[in-house]
Amino acid sequence: MLIKPRDGSPLRHLDFRLLLAGAAVSQIGAQVTLVALPLVAVVELDASPMEAGLLTASETAAFLLVGLVAGAWVDRVRRLPVLLRADVVRALAMVSLPIAAWAGALTMAQLYLVALVTGVATVFFDVAHQSYLPTLLPREQLVAGNGALEAARSASQVAGPGLGGGLVQLLGAPFALLADALGYLASALFLRGIRTREAAPAPAAQASLRAQILEGLAFVFRHPVLRMIACATAVANFFTAMLVAVQTVFLVRVLELAPGAMGLMMSVSAVGGLAGALCAGALARAVGQARVIWLSTVLSGPFALLWPLAGRGAAAVWFALGSAVVFFGAVVYNVAQVSFRQLLCPDELLGRMNATLRFVVWGTMPLGALAGGAIAETAGPRSAVWVCATGILLVPVPLLLSPLRRLRDLPTAPAAATG
Repeated sequence: MLIKPRDGSPLRHLDFRLLLAGAAVSQIGAQVTLVALPLVAVVELDASPMEAGLLTASETAAFLLVGLVAGAWVDRVRRLPVLLRADVVRALAMVSLPIAAWAGALTMAQLYLVALVTGVATVFFDVAHQSYLPTLLPREQLVAGNGALEAARSASQVAGPGLGGGLVQLLGAPFALLADALGYLASALFLRGIRTREAAPAPAAQASLRAQILEGLAFVFRHPVLRMIACATAVANFFTAMLVAVQTVFLVRVLELAPGAMGLMMSVSAVGGLAGALCAGALARAVGQARVIWLSTVLSGPFALLWPLAGRGAAAVWFALGSAVVFFGAVVYNVAQVSFRQLLCPDELLGRMNATLRFVVWGTMPLGALAGGAIAETAGPRSAVWVCATGILLVPVPLLLSPLRRLRDLPTAPAAATG
């Protein structure tokens, strides 16, 4: 997707454009995997709903296992090398799957292991990525920079699933995963071109890793807005992971969609996310950067109820429509709340703040995935989708109970490191 730079736009910075390009290509590969990996389990290895849920749980378990440690560690090192190494690890792990399939040795155990390894690398990548952006951009451009990254991610979500479905039908699900490995390698090449050099972090010898982790936890949970953002996002991710865990079983075995049609369905759904990324900045200016955080969830959440109403044939469109509107609201919410966190937090705490938030909000995902698999196993996939849709309605509650409801705009300077 071509975005024309404007005066004062982060796209005028070459290094930000390289970061953006790396994010775009890796996301395209990741979206192919979003279609292909569960299809490997469900179609190639005949996985049960519970096994599909366990696979999704394996992908996100790393945020519980190493999330807090990753944040404290990232604050002690330069962040760009962390991004490069994480991309290489993910590429090597992903390429092992088509090799095993070619040798006739692919198993569910290997799928779980690869999901866990890539999940660990993703924890370090995501924490370092969000903490690195303020190094490249001045604070007044962070909202625009996050919006551009979300636009690239949403565009990848539009193109990636359709590409993934086509590759699965053309090559088979295991070999379609090569696109993800190539995406991670391409991302690493773009990142190597960045010329901005980070200042060496201040020596942390005087503080133990445990003390630094506790400092990050205190900063997040003592802040009345960050605490509620964490709660709301944790609820959203719990039920989103539940949906991800069961949606392939639901679309393939209940709605009887072919892999290509399933990929197209997910691409159509992602159009809403792309629209949200393109509109996030304008909406924040129109209604307020703080107000848009809760308003986006209130207005989009009820459309999740269209998911379980989908049926075979033309009635499958209800799933795509519901997803498109929910994704629109989710992307607007993400741009606003991530920018809020980056504006609020002092640089020396960015890694720990982001890791603490990730630990809380992504740590619910393996639990949601396991819950989704269990419900689908016992009550059926459609019942599990009903639970997901109902749960999404709870997301705005913590935000409406926070000081955000009385604010219009975000702060322009970081808070004190003491929280």
